[in-house]
Amino acid sequence: MTSKTDILCIGSVLWDVIGRAPVPMSKGSDVAGRITRLPGGVALNIAMTLAQFGMRPVLLSSIGQDAEGVELIAACRTLGANTHHIYRSPDLPTDQYMAVEGTNGLIAAIADAHSLEAVGEKILSPLLDGTLGSAQAPYEGLIALDGNLTLGVLEYIIQLKEFTRADLRVAPASPGKAERLLPFLNQSRATLYVNLQEAGLLCQTEFRSSVAAAAGLLDRGARRVLVTDGGNSASDGTADNIITQAPPKVSIARVTGAGDTFMAAHIATEATGTSRDAALSRALHAAATYVSGGNPN
Repeated sequence: MTSKTDILCIGSVLWDVIGRAPVPMSKGSDVAGRITRLPGGVALNIAMTLAQFGMRPVLLSSIGQDAEGVELIAACRTLGANTHHIYRSPDLPTDQYMAVEGTNGLIAAIADAHSLEAVGEKILSPLLDGTLGSAQAPYEGLIALDGNLTLGVLEYIIQLKEFTRADLRVAPASPGKAERLLPFLNQSRATLYVNLQEAGLLCQTEFRSSVAAAAGLLDRGARRVLVTDGGNSASDGTADNIITQAPPKVSIARVTGAGDTFMAAHIATEATGTSRDAALSRALHAAATYVSGGNPN
């Protein structure tokens, strides 16, 4: 790691448009609530939490040169994320995400990350041209990857010499993109962060617990996995053992971004040399605090 960064966050940086209702919702519900717009995207959500834990995240993503992009860049910097290496597309709009939540959780969501997908490998240029790394001097620090990158880009990353010394932490972004993580199941330098549904999609089965899901992913070749299951126990699995802890019980105020908060808190805690048990505990408490509407740090 250099004096300017502790971790690279590679993936989606966009605007979140979230509608939240103070009541349970179901398909076809039409209720009163609040609609907000705030900076989001998996890579940025992770970076924001990392900054709150005292780390110095650098973003690699694509943001348009439109008015929304200019505003988003300014917001990212205010939140403690380095935006100097973000690819600024002159002809693609800034991406966005839209979700509807009730007190019973996420009802529906649509991620419009088409600009990030269209830009593809261009966002990786700082890791290839010597700015942050190169084939001769690969980046040696932590990298958080999110599944909003296309399968082609994720497979490209695995093949690059520039990533051979990195500590890769990978999340699928959503169940709909979970299978994009399949190339990382047999990567000796990758740690996967998934929820129970995403673990099932990667293993083409259904799991009843995070312990079973962690075991299933390890059997498929994963080096290390972190599996969450909402308000139920979460597990950290390696070839040595699987540890499991229950999260604190809290009232749900928000859902979008909880998994990103868990991942970021876990990475930041482990970066200090903390034990696996302590890191899992702190990550679960950070995510629970976030879900309840508080500051995760």
